[in-house]
Amino acid sequence: MDADWPQHAPAIRNVRHAVFVLEQGIPAALEWDDRDPDCRHALALLDDGRAVATGRLQPDGRIGRMAVLANWRNRGIGRAILEQLQERARRLKLPVVYLHAQEGTTGFYEKAGFIPRGETFEEAGIPHIEMYRQLE
Repeated sequence: MDADWPQHAPAIRNVRHAVFVLEQGIPAALEWDDRDPDCRHALALLDDGRAVATGRLQPDGRIGRMAVLANWRNRGIGRAILEQLQERARRLKLPVVYLHAQEGTTGFYEKAGFIPRGETFEEAGIPHIEMYRQLE
């Protein structure tokens, strides 16, 4: 679902905290920036209202903060979040979306039509590569 930051911030924060801070060990100070209020957010909720995945789209077309709780991975939820963010970018008339993919997730993004660009770099202590996709 398209999420409203003021309304859904607690649920979005819970998912990102679980994945990035607790699971991956990223310092909370690096996870929380001042960009969230200006981003478009996607959120996956279970029937009981629990949030299990999220992602955001920055105004410049950068997709980021893609996070799926460990117990809910490999069920198509991450793909649905990514597709929702791309659809949001299309509605905003953005010609291209891009992201910084963790090295171990590049296959996921390649299956969704993203193309690697440039060299591997470190972000938050984790190897990443920039990937982009032209939107139709």
